[in-house]
Amino acid sequence: MENNIYFVSGIDTNIGKSYATGVIARTWNERGVRTITQKFIQTGNVGYSEDIDLHRSLMGTGLLEEDREGLTMPEIFSYPCSPHLAAEIDGREIDFDKIGRAAKELAARYDAVLVEGAGGLMVPLTRDFLTIDYVAEQDLPLIFVTSGKLGSINHTLLSFEAIRNRGIRLHTVAYNLFPVEEDTTIQRDTENYIRDYVAKNFPEAEFLVVPFVK
Repeated sequence: MENNIYFVSGIDTNIGKSYATGVIARTWNERGVRTITQKFIQTGNVGYSEDIDLHRSLMGTGLLEEDREGLTMPEIFSYPCSPHLAAEIDGREIDFDKIGRAAKELAARYDAVLVEGAGGLMVPLTRDFLTIDYVAEQDLPLIFVTSGKLGSINHTLLSFEAIRNRGIRLHTVAYNLFPVEEDTTIQRDTENYIRDYVAKNFPEAEFLVVPFVK
């Protein structure tokens, strides 16, 4: 794929990837980098992507022409579950060629494309093919979302091990302040711990704090 396509994943399905993706896209656009987002596989919807709706709300754009063309939501399945099971329930296979063509077209129109995944890196897309396999196969730089909730350090470090083992380029670690954590002591320490770990082990990666936007 084109080198201006970035994959957004995170430590689990409730880490706020959609929120972070929308905020990062808005930030890059404000910097003059024309950026669009894609939800490469949406589950739990019919005919539209709720995650794309959130992206556009945070970006302040409303739906775009590429959304109406289906380029930003190329595969949608009705059951709210992992893509491998959602595809089986709907009785059709995920069309990875369609996803790739859509992303390539977006990359031709924009400076950057943020492709949001479903759940974490190890989420299965088929019975034999994981999200992390897709990222490695497509050689996509990774934007990885984590947060300050209890347990984030463990999940983040396990993911970093998998990223290193697959030879994936970690472009950005996005430390998400949404949803708001009640225990700010844990949140502050987690941020410092992960920030230091990234600086030592992935010095080429950016550490980005994603603010809570009311």
